[in-house]
Amino acid sequence: MALKFHQQIISDLLEDSNGGLVILSSGLSLAKLIASLLILHSPSQGTLLLLLSPAAQSLKSRIIHCISSLDSPTPTEITADLPANQRYSLYTSGSPFFITPRILIVDLLTQRIPVSSLAGIFILNSHSLSETSTEAFIVRIVKSLNGSAYIRAFSDRPQAMVSGFAKTERTMRALFLRRLHLWPRFQLDVSQELEREPPEVVDIRVSMSNYMVGIQKAIIEVMDACLKEMKKTNKVDVDDLTVESGLFKSFDEIVRRQLDPIWHTLGKRTKQLVSDLKTLRKLLDYLVRYDAVSFLKFLDTLRVSESYRSVWLFAESSYKIFDFAKKRVYRLVKASDVKSKELVKNKSGKKRKSKGENDSVEAVGGETETNVVTGVVIEEVLEEAPKWKVLREILEETQEERQNQTLSEEESSDNNGIVLVACKDERSCMQLEDCITNNPQKVMREEWEMYLLSKIELRSVQTPQKKKQKTPKGFGILDGVVPVTTIQNSEGSSVGRQEHEALIAAASSIRKLEKTIDMASGNNNPEPHVDKASCTKGKAKKDSPSLRRSIRSCNKKTANSKAEIIKDPENEERASEASTSGPLEANVVHPSSAKKLPPVHFYALESDQPILDILKPSVIIVYHPDMGFVREIEVYKAENPLRKLKVYFLFYDESTEVQKFEASIRRENEAFESLIRQKSSMMIPVDQDGLCMGSNSSTEFPASSTQNSLTRKAGGRKEMEKETQVIVDMREFMSSLPNVLHQKGMKIIPVTLEVGDYILSPSICVERKSIQDLFQSFTSGRLFHQVEMMSRYYRIPVLLIEFSQDKSFSFQSASDISDDVTPYNIISKLSLLVLHFPRLRILWSRSLHATAEIFTTLKSNQDEPDETRAIRVGVPSEEGIIENDIR
Repeated sequence: MALKFHQQIISDLLEDSNGGLVILSSGLSLAKLIASLLILHSPSQGTLLLLLSPAAQSLKSRIIHCISSLDSPTPTEITADLPANQRYSLYTSGSPFFITPRILIVDLLTQRIPVSSLAGIFILNSHSLSETSTEAFIVRIVKSLNGSAYIRAFSDRPQAMVSGFAKTERTMRALFLRRLHLWPRFQLDVSQELEREPPEVVDIRVSMSNYMVGIQKAIIEVMDACLKEMKKTNKVDVDDLTVESGLFKSFDEIVRRQLDPIWHTLGKRTKQLVSDLKTLRKLLDYLVRYDAVSFLKFLDTLRVSESYRSVWLFAESSYKIFDFAKKRVYRLVKASDVKSKELVKNKSGKKRKSKGENDSVEAVGGETETNVVTGVVIEEVLEEAPKWKVLREILEETQEERQNQTLSEEESSDNNGIVLVACKDERSCMQLEDCITNNPQKVMREEWEMYLLSKIELRSVQTPQKKKQKTPKGFGILDGVVPVTTIQNSEGSSVGRQEHEALIAAASSIRKLEKTIDMASGNNNPEPHVDKASCTKGKAKKDSPSLRRSIRSCNKKTANSKAEIIKDPENEERASEASTSGPLEANVVHPSSAKKLPPVHFYALESDQPILDILKPSVIIVYHPDMGFVREIEVYKAENPLRKLKVYFLFYDESTEVQKFEASIRRENEAFESLIRQKSSMMIPVDQDGLCMGSNSSTEFPASSTQNSLTRKAGGRKEMEKETQVIVDMREFMSSLPNVLHQKGMKIIPVTLEVGDYILSPSICVERKSIQDLFQSFTSGRLFHQVEMMSRYYRIPVLLIEFSQDKSFSFQSASDISDDVTPYNIISKLSLLVLHFPRLRILWSRSLHATAEIFTTLKSNQDEPDETRAIRVGVPSEEGIIENDIR
């Protein structure tokens, strides 16, 4: 059923024939709101188009699910594969369609769509729009040709709508909208609706281990030190540089937005600090998300990849991060201290060996691994994530409650509903499933053995590079501490070398054990069983094929995805069947004291699927808290007031996880408060009818030549100005330059070009390159071929290097430019390109608008390009002859 505040939003939109911009809180079922509007659409009103950006694909799947659940016809998607005549018939059918902005703008410019039969346009994810986006280009053309067509824009990211200067007002101007609809979570109608029948909530605060607390404290200290260093640059707003804001991805955008215009003037140290803050935020996130071994492996990867370049690695507190991370997994002890323990373990191992191969494997893989050469023992710690135990206790408690309810009263569907566990990503889902179905210690041992084997692989990669060790460049000093040796060379110390050799020895013993077990299993393997070698060899083999398919099918809302993930541990036959038909395999081992668990489904939050409407769970365990998913739970309960729902929230007590969750709610509320203030003082022109910018905009920006016309030429009489036109390649409509050219009054002719991107005249051909594309084209060699083709068919080949307006107008810092010609330097590559093609001209453009001005200047005193000739350039005729070759 539709919620009351959804009905109110729909009525507000239907009252205004021109449309409006709707901004909702995250998780308030934007897809259901749009689906309701599509169902109310009548074919007699005209065709309705929904613009799909690449980021709106998940929203599209949710809309289709909502419409199909109501037994209504779902909108189809218009793709480039459809012929032009078939697309025309769809445009005139009066039905709603999904379409990408690139296809729609090309059809509008080529007049393949009857704009008069268009009822309106829905713009999804309007927070990603700007004045130069293709969506704004589409709206400007549609409103100029059909003023009665409405524009309805939607967004559920209020934080993005307040980023930058007057972002919401500029978006509304670009879309020709005058009404703004704000629906925050604290709005009276929304709060009353969601709090009328709230679910039963259990907030569980799990204590972190001492090592986790130490790592978190050390990361925050390093992050604070990096922020203090950035404040010393005096080039960033210090109000934004806080540890709390550094927990979010938007922090990178805030810092880069301030530093991008002066990026070429910054030193290496400041640039590295920006990258280090991003790395530290990842560390805080991975600390509470992944297990101890995976976290240590990520740290080792950082140590190898970043090496001497990183500033944070040389901070005083960074040593604690690596030290505590190791102590969560293993510790070093002398061999003499555990010699007696090893003798006891070896004897017990020999006794267990006669019982079976499985037991012998466990005996060999005991708690210690000894390196005979160095006399150092690796003693395993393998600290489990504190949430694992709590999760299993919740599942056992849920099953006990259901059994008690079944005995006391009649069994109902709610009592035996599905238990949903929501995690951040798919990897966490797979690992949690392993922890529940198997012994958590076994899962940790598998990760540990994979970690040891990766040490051997890493050593084989690093061996030929030992001669090329580098030293610090001098900018990696933080907290006033000068490193004696680099992190990369830390293995040179006696303790580090002994530790490294001990890890390699432990990994070698596991590899030898694999070969022994493989030989034994090849000779005599009467029964299927699982040994440690097979688990170590391919956890991905156990996880990836069947398990990934099961989770993905669950996320893709298939009906058969409701298979139980947790099977009855007492029923061996059922477990064996699961190895072929279900997500589980026959190697599931349960502790002897394990209790029966309810059916469980794991859901990855990053998949962004309507999992609640698909599974309709009765118990939800939010393993990784997310504000948007919490709102989805509230909406789901409000739509199903009679269904019992119990929600568990698992937080690490006094962690950045709690701080980030609370800060996300606070940031959204502050964003809505800012939008409310902006709405009260927003200035939107009354004549937003689409005619203020369009084909007649050239009169607003007259060319400089007409301003200084000489009176002796026909008495100063002005000739009738011809409509300037530019032939644009179809692929160029992924950029915003055609939009800006159209604003300048040029006629855009979209065609498929074999040579060049823009044809300005019969003799001028332009190949446009953004900075990123320029580097990639040089690397692949594509640019050389493109310039060669332009020089072959056009008298004036032009390479346009276009910079972004909000970034620095420079390739590299002045200090990075060397006097010598090097094959890897971009300036050297450009120099060689110009020497090879003397007729090539290079244009440097500061922004899109600067490019439009350059094109206007180049087209002066030039003939207009011929569309038919431009299409034939570079295309062989039926006889195989290529025309217009000027060589």
